[in-house]
Amino acid sequence: MRFLLYTHSLISDWNHGNAHFLRGILRELAARSFETLALEPEDGWSRSNLIREQGAAAADSFGETFPDLIVRTYDAAFDHEAALAAADVVLVHEWTDPGLVARIGTARRCGGDFTLLFHDTHHRAVSAERSIADLLLADYDAILAFGDTLRQRYLAAGWADQVFTWHEAADITLFKPPAERASAERASGRDLVWIGNWGDGERTRELETFLIEPCRRLGLSGTVRGVRYPDEALAQLRAAGLAYGGWIANVDVPAAFAAHRVTMHVPRRPYVESLPGIPTIRMFEALACGIPLVSAPWSDAENLFRTGQDYLSVASGDAMKTALAAVLNDPDLAASLSRSGIETIRARHTCGHRVDELMAVLRRIGTERVRRQLPGEQEAAE
Repeated sequence: MRFLLYTHSLISDWNHGNAHFLRGILRELAARSFETLALEPEDGWSRSNLIREQGAAAADSFGETFPDLIVRTYDAAFDHEAALAAADVVLVHEWTDPGLVARIGTARRCGGDFTLLFHDTHHRAVSAERSIADLLLADYDAILAFGDTLRQRYLAAGWADQVFTWHEAADITLFKPPAERASAERASGRDLVWIGNWGDGERTRELETFLIEPCRRLGLSGTVRGVRYPDEALAQLRAAGLAYGGWIANVDVPAAFAAHRVTMHVPRRPYVESLPGIPTIRMFEALACGIPLVSAPWSDAENLFRTGQDYLSVASGDAMKTALAAVLNDPDLAASLSRSGIETIRARHTCGHRVDELMAVLRRIGTERVRRQLPGEQEAAE
């Protein structure tokens, strides 16, 4: 069976965290002997910024890092209808150009016998509603939403009839506990690492309250990685004693976790106020690596994790300071959080679990052509 993914970028994860999960899904599909192909625009902003900031080598290294992933770029002359005709399942990510979203839907309506899914992993359904409402999704077989509150938003707005919750997850072939050598490095490494982008003011106050100020007050050694940090943010990091390292390739994140003793989850404001229950993908990835994690205010509305066991949750900057100190000064607490986090990820939140969920969706709403090619229940379990 052939899977076709339309994504903003698979090659670049510069300010584009969705690439992490989509890479993992395609790798899992390939490992199960499905054919996969990812299509991305040749002038996408993520890859363009990566090359501008890091050089062409940063993009060129993708093939060496992920030899099991096949990616093609497209321009205005690309024959999308031919690509669609060769596919059995087409997954269209929400950053795809609206005109192309409509064109793909038209191909499905005009005789295409592929199963067509729209994949939403952003908060624009509540923060920029028209950008989603104006998409032509009537010809899509179903929507995959990365949280139940987002699924409910689609249904309440009448944007689709078939909407399934499909959370992100960790690619545990990459995100796994460090080897003994790396564990020794962690013991002698820096205190805290936070990996995330500054963004568009969606969590500026939160980063000041839960990251910068507690680290300054505790005098922690720490590292911050990510992009789009304005000069005033960099000055705040320096004043708090935190080193800023800029962009980091997602494949290098496990080593960064291994060199530090604790990390944190600081969700963007829409995921706290309007779409509760949707964590950042870094939470899945950090827990998979076994680094203790403390979260800024966030409601685990879907019980994805075991709050207080897999990670610590705090309600204020003072509480963050206390929790960080506890993790750093109590080896037993740190070890317990590490074990529990790994356990939960491996039991519920790997890309393998998500591919299983995708297969269940396809059994339910897939075209006859797709359902004929799906593995049987017993075969899937094996």
